[in-house]
Amino acid sequence: MPKISEFCDYLSHQKRYSTHTVNAYKKDLEQFNQFLLTDYENDSFKEVNSSIIRTWIVQLIENDLSPRSINRKISTLKSFYKYLLKNNEIETNPLLKVITPKTSKRLPVFVGESEITDLFAQIEFPNNYEGSRDNLILELFYATGIRLSELVNLQLNSIDFHNSTIKVIGKRNKERIIPFGNNLKLTIDKYYKEREKLESTDTTLFLTKVGKKIYPKLVYRVVKHYLSLVTTASKKSPHILRHTFATHMLNNGADLNSIKELLGHSNLSATQVYTHNTVEKLKNIHKQAHPKA
Repeated sequence: MPKISEFCDYLSHQKRYSTHTVNAYKKDLEQFNQFLLTDYENDSFKEVNSSIIRTWIVQLIENDLSPRSINRKISTLKSFYKYLLKNNEIETNPLLKVITPKTSKRLPVFVGESEITDLFAQIEFPNNYEGSRDNLILELFYATGIRLSELVNLQLNSIDFHNSTIKVIGKRNKERIIPFGNNLKLTIDKYYKEREKLESTDTTLFLTKVGKKIYPKLVYRVVKHYLSLVTTASKKSPHILRHTFATHMLNNGADLNSIKELLGHSNLSATQVYTHNTVEKLKNIHKQAHPKA
């Protein structure tokens, strides 16, 4: 039987698996192996059947492990047993008859409209290059809903002032055009004037104060700092501003298909998660306003 280490070596040679993912797979398999030793006094993966796996799942549930974490461990076993099947170490996959626990959808966290208003109306950004850059970063996230990776890779020629649009290269190099309003245009113009003072030859839109391409950790730090000044939300990240963009658009009458296109989602199901927040808002309004609610 191939050892866990051999399977992990196999994964390491597959480009789609990061070191973090491989280590997580290894940890899951070692935990399952320990379960076999403790409960069955046997560490042979070859003798495992669906009943044993279901017993393991029950044990994980009793240990208060979340359905999401349990499903991740089951996914690890599925990959491992597919590997064994491929190498003719087993004849049937014991995971075929195993039903995974249902996971509840996590609603996207977002910042309230009043807090966003405070961010851009009450907070004073430094009157220098970094201040104008950080202001634009925050406005761009909120006004367009772009991803962190998309923002970092924006170029000077990504901005079309004449048509008030931004060209974004998303996942799988898929290009989309996002419109923007006059407020953002003014912020971009102010940033450009400060950026010119750096005299950098780099064509990337956002730069560090020394004229180098900006990096994700710096952007994350900027967003976290300024959101901390206006909201007590537990999460303060660029992705939260993406959620905020979508939620506020939906709350103010935008249709789901339009939001899907603006976010660059490949299918509508990924966008529909934002409707849950809107439904919750309607429930609260109904509860407060309806005489018999």
